[in-house]
Amino acid sequence: MNTERLKIFAAKNGISLALVVLIAVFSILRPNFFSFANGQSILMQAAELGLIAIPAAFLIMSGTIDLSVGSIASAAGVMGGLTMASTGSALLGFAAAIATGIVAGALNGFLISYLGLNSFVVTLGALSVWGGFALMMSGGRTIPRSDLPETFRAIGTMKVGPVPIQIVLLVIVVALGWYVLNHTKFGKEIKAIGGNQRAARLMGVRVERSRFLLFVASGAFAALAGMMLSAKVQSANPNIGSGLELEALAGVLLGGVAFAGGVGRISGVVAGLLFFRVLRAGLVFMQASPFLQTILVGATLIVAVALDSSIQKMIRKSWARLGKKAVTEPDPVPAA
Repeated sequence: MNTERLKIFAAKNGISLALVVLIAVFSILRPNFFSFANGQSILMQAAELGLIAIPAAFLIMSGTIDLSVGSIASAAGVMGGLTMASTGSALLGFAAAIATGIVAGALNGFLISYLGLNSFVVTLGALSVWGGFALMMSGGRTIPRSDLPETFRAIGTMKVGPVPIQIVLLVIVVALGWYVLNHTKFGKEIKAIGGNQRAARLMGVRVERSRFLLFVASGAFAALAGMMLSAKVQSANPNIGSGLELEALAGVLLGGVAFAGGVGRISGVVAGLLFFRVLRAGLVFMQASPFLQTILVGATLIVAVALDSSIQKMIRKSWARLGKKAVTEPDPVPAA
């Protein structure tokens, strides 16, 4: 493997290597960190975040962004909780929550995809709108455990064999995201839109429709994350999704999804999420201040954006050098 290909490999898989190093460091500092129970706990913490991050990765690959997913998760959790409190039905609660997420995503998608408004501004505004909606509908109070049906509370502790349902759901969503991105026409269109929107249109890609569907999916999965979080904590808190959008964004960018769009892998997103959650879990083991963990979220996001720009430039230069080398190298002369 020549130097340029080694650089490309390191750039694409750097977060996975960093994850291994991070686990090793915390395991040396705290020997009980590397355990099955702690590993399961980290995956449990990453589960709902993964439900938000996978659709977020698709949106960023298409050249847009959704900053409202945390508030949508909160609003959907509250709507689901209120529905369950009044009807006693977990099924109706999930239906109300997912409907809330779809409506929120459709509004974002319509304003951005069809009216051409800036995605950053629209979803930043939606972050406030849906956060306020959650507080208004709940009266600023948490819907307690006693108001939620037993069937819903049971979801928070449900297992498929020895595996918690949250981890099973995460694996399903990751597998679905990987398949759609790599083995469907829609996945190829998303990368084409993010890489060159004009060229994608000339190829017959329906850019507005594709982005609209991504925003709807993002809202629906954010709503599902809000309900799963509510089931885990056994209550519906109007602030339950607060900050999830930044954590998801940090994980996606750490995972190598180009902020400019057109580039990204689901495996990288998973590695980025796990890196972020392992780092947080390690700080908890080290008894770091929760305020330091809050600072960490913002710092990680800044580092991720800085690395994204540098890594994409390095990959482009390495591929360019490889292409130039292939053109300039003479073909071997056949033996007489």
